[in-house]
Amino acid sequence: MSKETSNNPPTPPPLRPGGAHRLRGPVVKPKNFKGTLKRLWHYFGNERKMLALIFFFIVIDAGLMLLAPFLIGKAVDAMSLNPNGVQFHLLEIFIIVLICAYAADAVLTFLQGWLMAGVAGRVVKRLRDALFTKLQKMPVSFFDSRTHGELMSRLSNDIDNVSNTISQSTTQLMSGVMVIAGSLIMMLIISPVLTLASLITVPLVFLLTRTIAKRTSVLFKNQQVELGKLNGHIEETISGIEVVKAFNHEDMVIDEFNTVNSKLREVGLKAQIWSGFLMPIMNVINNLGFAIVAVIGGILAVKSLITVGAIASFITYSRQFVRPLNDLANIFNILQSGVAGAERVFEIIDEQEEPKDRPEAIALENPKGHVVFENVSFGYRPDVLILKNVSFEADIGSSTALVGPTGAGKTTIVNLLTRFYDVTEGRILLDDRDIREYTRDSLRKCFGFVLQDTYLFTGTIKENIKYGNPEASDREVEQAAKMANADGFIKRLPNQYETILSENGGNLSQGQRQLLAIARVILARPALLILDEATSSIDTRTELHIQEALLTLMAERTSFIIAHRLNTIRDADAIMVIDHGKIIEKGSHDVLMDKQGRYYHMFFNQFKNVERALDE
Repeated sequence: MSKETSNNPPTPPPLRPGGAHRLRGPVVKPKNFKGTLKRLWHYFGNERKMLALIFFFIVIDAGLMLLAPFLIGKAVDAMSLNPNGVQFHLLEIFIIVLICAYAADAVLTFLQGWLMAGVAGRVVKRLRDALFTKLQKMPVSFFDSRTHGELMSRLSNDIDNVSNTISQSTTQLMSGVMVIAGSLIMMLIISPVLTLASLITVPLVFLLTRTIAKRTSVLFKNQQVELGKLNGHIEETISGIEVVKAFNHEDMVIDEFNTVNSKLREVGLKAQIWSGFLMPIMNVINNLGFAIVAVIGGILAVKSLITVGAIASFITYSRQFVRPLNDLANIFNILQSGVAGAERVFEIIDEQEEPKDRPEAIALENPKGHVVFENVSFGYRPDVLILKNVSFEADIGSSTALVGPTGAGKTTIVNLLTRFYDVTEGRILLDDRDIREYTRDSLRKCFGFVLQDTYLFTGTIKENIKYGNPEASDREVEQAAKMANADGFIKRLPNQYETILSENGGNLSQGQRQLLAIARVILARPALLILDEATSSIDTRTELHIQEALLTLMAERTSFIIAHRLNTIRDADAIMVIDHGKIIEKGSHDVLMDKQGRYYHMFFNQFKNVERALDE
């Protein structure tokens, strides 16, 4: 539900073409790396048993990979140590075992990837479920200060990064640690001297990784933030494309897109360049290490302190030792991106939800619709009050119209009544009980909304009407459509009630969408009704049909009507003129016209031309 222009929450972002808000402000400081990983671990749940099985496969696979260099060394010695020539029978055995080891490694690697993909999918599903569930529990003020595209980015891009991190990095991390430890042990067994020589480069590797990781951590975080802004801009521009074209702002939104896209390119380019430095420099360091090992190994071989086969095994072990170090460095870059995504997800999950119901709150059953405002004051910001000491009473089944300039506080009144926000001072009574004593779910179930901007979901017409009451039968759906004067145009459609609607009912007219919204509310059978500019964008002929439907809907229901077209509220039981958060006039249409006050002048100014034409 929209708020008046002056009723924005704290530090509101500016409006852009398309009608949505664009997120502005400083980048939120990321949480610590270890803390985020620890928190992400809780989402694995029962998957830890599967991780244990994967770890078992990794241990076997690591053992096979450690066996291979040993067999290679023995095969080389079988060809070089025997004075009588090559020992073919031993060579054949070593080659066959080596082939089997590599074949088993391929099978185990496939199993690890397959099982880990399943684990990643289930973990990410839990994370996405948690985030989507959290969004349903957030207050309206939360969505007022964020773009839809930015939130969608967290549900899609950020969680996809987490998925890629889990599926690609977990097995490599566990396997890498096993292979590094095993290779180091075998290297020490073969030659402590060569091991010491090869380890000279290890501090360089860790220093390089640490230096680059510090830089890429910030850059990948900023990259995700900029991507969210870009998605937000795209979403709001496409959603408001008609407004963009109507004001000839195509060039402006293109310039804005290019600005945001360029910022994303700059941050992303820096992140990729810094992460790209890692592997080339690592290769230089590794090649330097192999050169040192080759030189020292050659000297030891000449002195008969080590065999050629042992040198071959050592070099292979050395490669197996260094390669996981390279992989771990690359994995760390992937982790940076994944953790950045997880942090952004957890930022939403950590947001404060709607205040919980009071422990003694009760469910609202069989509401009658008697509403009382007692000295209600409220502000979206503590220092700026929108409503100031507002008091009024709406009897059961009565209709109360709220009129006044934009930003006066009309929509704020219904936002408070439905507890989208809670009052700052005073109280609101429904059926002689403070609405805060009811559970929110039961309170909101007793309201029906017909808004100026009707929203229809992608699906059939029947499904959209049944949104008001999913348990309703097809007959009840058609009856509600007839009461809303919607059955006629529905029956003229090719597939009638099974007609598929595009996004937000784009293949229907505004009036037809409003009639479906009214049918949806009729099917819900609410005790109280809120009409927020329900006919403001409808042509006169369609308005007559909608007015008939609204009269049917309002029958015997307590109704609150926000309207700028004063002819639509002439029959309201009470009309309240609101200005600067106060009720300055109240009464029926005839009473207020007799007073010749603010309402009289509003009505006269709006209809003086029509009345002059009628007199003529």
